[in-house]
Amino acid sequence: MAKTLHRLIVSALVSALASIFFIAPPATADDVSPMIVGGTRASTSTYPWAVYLASTSGSQFCGGTLVKANKVVTAAHCVSGRSASSTRVVHGRDDKQSTAGTVASVTRIWVHPSYRTATSGYDVAVLTLDRNISSATLPLATPSDTALYAAGNSALILGWGTTSSGGSASRYLLKANVPLTSDSTCKTAYSQYSNTSMVCAGFPQGGVDTCQGDSGGPLVYGGKLIGATSWGRGCAGAGYPGVYARIASYNAVITAQL
Repeated sequence: MAKTLHRLIVSALVSALASIFFIAPPATADDVSPMIVGGTRASTSTYPWAVYLASTSGSQFCGGTLVKANKVVTAAHCVSGRSASSTRVVHGRDDKQSTAGTVASVTRIWVHPSYRTATSGYDVAVLTLDRNISSATLPLATPSDTALYAAGNSALILGWGTTSSGGSASRYLLKANVPLTSDSTCKTAYSQYSNTSMVCAGFPQGGVDTCQGDSGGPLVYGGKLIGATSWGRGCAGAGYPGVYARIASYNAVITAQL
């Protein structure tokens, strides 16, 4: 669930696992990422820091979080290899078919220098916008916020992605709540899981999850950004929670970009 093209698909030997893992390859200006599974309608008036990434033609392909007036945190796999000039950030628009809100150009893309693939961690990026957006922003989790990552905490997920794996993208912003899982649970599901760079969330029986097009979007608990949607196996499957970049682990490097 590189939850773009984005949770996009990683293949085992790239094609063979294509139906199993979602992680995004370098995006291009023409990419369109196919929402939250099991979600309900949400409003950017309630979650004003929730934004989405779009191509110059307006096609949404990932999510993000406004953490400063001109800075957005997203997933590295959403923008790795992508030019700033081909990327837009849309703020204050619940309905992707509307013209509400602000469309900002991106002037700089910072991708964590250690990023290689979503499943190996470091899946964080920071976008610098061409303007300041007058809006509430969401604070970053810090290394001292260990309590925010306790298993069982009901975290908020948001996105405009697909409502089923490989399905159609949502026209509207959707939200859901999913419980954070224990490290052991996530390690059982994914051998690549690292509790220093990732955190998992989802119900044991599945049914609620982020999906393609949600990558880079927020995982929120305790009023802070604790994760960025990264990857997973399919969407909302039993025994396979969503995997998110653990923002607390990257607080220092992200803050340095702000």
